[in-house]
Amino acid sequence: MKKYINRLFIGALVAGASLLVFSCSSDYLNTAPTDSIGTGDAVGTTDNAMKALNGIAKIMTTQQYYFGGGFCGENNIMIQYESYPSENYNYNYYANGWAPIFNQTFHNRTNSIYDAYAWYYYYTIIGNANTIICNIDAAEGSDSEKNFIKASALTFRAYAFEKLTHYYCWRWQDSNNGASQGLVLRLDESTGSMPYSTLAETYTQIYKDLDDAISLFQQSGFDRENGKVWIPNINVAHAVYARAALTKQDYGKALSEAKLAREGYPLMNNADYQNGFCNPTSEWLFGSFGSSQENNWYWSYGTQYACNGYYANKQGAYEGAGAIGRELINRIPDNDARKALFLTEDKFPGYDWTDEDVLDPDYAIFWDDALNSDVKNYIDRIAVSGLEAPYQAGTYYLGAQLKFYVFDTPGVSYLPFIRSSEMVLVEAEANYFLDKPTDAQAALVDLNATSGRNPSYTCTKIGDDLWNEIMDYRELELWGEGFAWSDYKRWNRPVVRKSVAQGGNAYPSVAITIPADGVNKWTWDVPLNETDYNDELQFGGK
Repeated sequence: MKKYINRLFIGALVAGASLLVFSCSSDYLNTAPTDSIGTGDAVGTTDNAMKALNGIAKIMTTQQYYFGGGFCGENNIMIQYESYPSENYNYNYYANGWAPIFNQTFHNRTNSIYDAYAWYYYYTIIGNANTIICNIDAAEGSDSEKNFIKASALTFRAYAFEKLTHYYCWRWQDSNNGASQGLVLRLDESTGSMPYSTLAETYTQIYKDLDDAISLFQQSGFDRENGKVWIPNINVAHAVYARAALTKQDYGKALSEAKLAREGYPLMNNADYQNGFCNPTSEWLFGSFGSSQENNWYWSYGTQYACNGYYANKQGAYEGAGAIGRELINRIPDNDARKALFLTEDKFPGYDWTDEDVLDPDYAIFWDDALNSDVKNYIDRIAVSGLEAPYQAGTYYLGAQLKFYVFDTPGVSYLPFIRSSEMVLVEAEANYFLDKPTDAQAALVDLNATSGRNPSYTCTKIGDDLWNEIMDYRELELWGEGFAWSDYKRWNRPVVRKSVAQGGNAYPSVAITIPADGVNKWTWDVPLNETDYNDELQFGGK
């Protein structure tokens, strides 16, 4: 008899057969669930298919109840899979309890929800995208609309496959030119057993999806409505392409796609950069929908990780909202507009930072009353006008961030998933590995000086110094946005965290070194629920 199939994972695999759509505000989506109207009706017209696209976007911000409160789509990926295990994101009040995630010790626990979540979540997106891709050609509506919708669904699918390679596949440089284990490439609405593809085959499919999407976007003559950053358009397709190519070390392709991705999305000015990262700006290619009508309450990103969210303002004295690594931020010039968004030593001269009455040696909390008064004055000067003030609980950490705000309680905001700044950094990295140091330097000048983030910035560095500069500015620019762990994995770079006593600001239980070749080559094992269900998956190495 066929073994018992865990309903959680079959739900992800058959998501295309019962498309997840939700009743939401008029700006997002308003339709009945398709399990009551059927797949044919869900994608029977281009109007309904567009609602189905919105449904995929909604998955990216919705709590998946089986896993628990904090598992809310991209929010969870950004924090638990990217920020916590990275080198330069500290959340010290919870670091001891979350040490297995910070220290990457759960990667082989295939029966754990932490190992399972990314697999379930991204295959849910893939299943929903497959339903649109497989049915949109027969829908009622214009060819232009159908082309745009299909292209957007293909981009969603490629986005999800690309993200899965970060977590469940080896690095490209470890893969024997792509011969290692890739993903289960589900491309239709079937739900039967299916073997792994190789990593090379996985990237070939991602490239194909994006080539097809770009062609269809061009044929459609459509673009998404202004401001609807949660719907993929041609720029998003180029951006996902650039990401995939960079991770595959296909640097020429990464460079060309990154340039195309940011066309029409200029870098934001300093006023926008320092305006709370809670509403889209000129450079947001792709992001979440955010509205008080769609409140995730205590499980939204902003509740815990915004400087004026519930935890920083109301929930006890030690919660905080995340802090940047001390050594990284101290390497950034003091006149950089981004450095202004972190509570760093240069802003508060005259204090003895080795004194435990000034700086707590475990949590990196400021204890000195005069220092706290200076910090509050600084925050009052730069706080975003019109939004609730940050850190009202009155506890401040070394490196604490003033980057992410919310515009409604307890944690309502939009979140960026792809910005044009990231594409400039892809250009810098790709040019470095294409042995074009002058072009890599120019990309850094574009990001830092031309944008106004640091008007006096110049770059003449070469070799390892240039590479370190690229890595530092990528970490600074994209801090807290869900890149840090994947970047270190791609760079084959160890995580090295230091406690206050060692010159850093990490909690002692996570102040460790995680070697680049350790923890299963930084790869999560495929969850037990999938391998139990899918008879064709082979066990063993990647």
